[in-house]
Amino acid sequence: MRRILASCIAIVTLAGCAPGTTSGGASEQVDDKALTYLYFTDGPDEQATRTLIADYEKKSGVKVDLQIVPFDNLEQRLQARLSGGNAPDVARLTDISPFRSDLLDLNKFQKAALDDQFIDGADAYTHGPGGELLAVPSDLTMNGPLVNVDQFKKAGVSLPDVTKPWKWDEMVAAAEKVQKANKTQYAIAMDVSGHRFSTMLSQFGTTFFSADGTAVGLDTQKATAAVKRFAELNASGVMPADLWLQAGSKYKAANEIFLAQQTPVYLTGNWQVSAFAKDAKFTWAAAPNPCQETCGGFPGGKFMVSFKQSKRQQAAADFIAYMNSKESQERLAKEANFLPTRKDLISSGVDYPQRDADMKVFLADVSQTSPQAFATAYSPAFAATAKAAVGELGKVLAKSESPEQAVEAIKAAAEKALKDTK
Repeated sequence: MRRILASCIAIVTLAGCAPGTTSGGASEQVDDKALTYLYFTDGPDEQATRTLIADYEKKSGVKVDLQIVPFDNLEQRLQARLSGGNAPDVARLTDISPFRSDLLDLNKFQKAALDDQFIDGADAYTHGPGGELLAVPSDLTMNGPLVNVDQFKKAGVSLPDVTKPWKWDEMVAAAEKVQKANKTQYAIAMDVSGHRFSTMLSQFGTTFFSADGTAVGLDTQKATAAVKRFAELNASGVMPADLWLQAGSKYKAANEIFLAQQTPVYLTGNWQVSAFAKDAKFTWAAAPNPCQETCGGFPGGKFMVSFKQSKRQQAAADFIAYMNSKESQERLAKEANFLPTRKDLISSGVDYPQRDADMKVFLADVSQTSPQAFATAYSPAFAATAKAAVGELGKVLAKSESPEQAVEAIKAAAEKALKDTK
């Protein structure tokens, strides 16, 4: 990391863009040892990010202005700043699609440090048509189950072996036994989220989009099987149908149901680990994702970008390289209970000081997750399709639509969303 940083500083000092020069079609470049970083926080990542920034400032002499904004206002604020010619130098995003034409090609400045260093599944999303590196995946999320260990022990039901995940039917049977023994309201809860349901779709062998992300890839037969199973579990009381029916098309987490010990299995993701380490009053653990036709979970995450408007392009790229070096990503992962995106860290693993076994379960599922799942999660058409899927599932639970009709509607929504992005 120090070698990379020293090289970055040398580039900026000796060969960087001096005041009055231009790069990448931007306005005049400056070397004023300052950067603006537009940022939103998930909670545990903020302090870890501040610590990394403080170290960077000491080593580089660059002052980083961390500008924290609410996630709900992020896209609107960034669009307004770009329209006003006041882009930040660096930003943290969950969706780069609305800004692709504004993004800086980081390969012009830090190709050796950044290109081909991160998960292959994100390549089509983070690269431009000419191979430009428009974004760096800065952290990874992975969907997966959390289980109430105390309730499983009381029921005498074994947890799945990490090396031998449940099948879907096995997970349901185990959860129902635990539900009956502990008299919980439900056996399994899932967040009201098209992203979370996409995990189930992927495990049933299909995803919204193809492996290259350029076409709708939903297999009607497989998707219908997943929707039917989901509907059956809700209708039987295994899952809380009211949660989905009351939410409409809006996101709603099921974390309160799990924390209240009203379900022994919660289908969520690794971002809950830090929160539950503080909030849960019982013993819990991560379990490997259930398998059906395929195994693994469903990914998500954040990206770091810079902009063509930036007057500090070299410094912005240097900062992004520093924050996503092996050492920095490992530090952020450990301190915030995040998953890394770097290939070397996914291969070597990370030793977490808190909830290490749980985080390793999520990390192990990264390599089990299909390329189609990554392509779908990172598709610019995913958000609109996922929202449509939630609405259609609600109609199935309300018995106003059949699973077959829902799948056809989801497929049509995917086709429209993909068309709208072109």
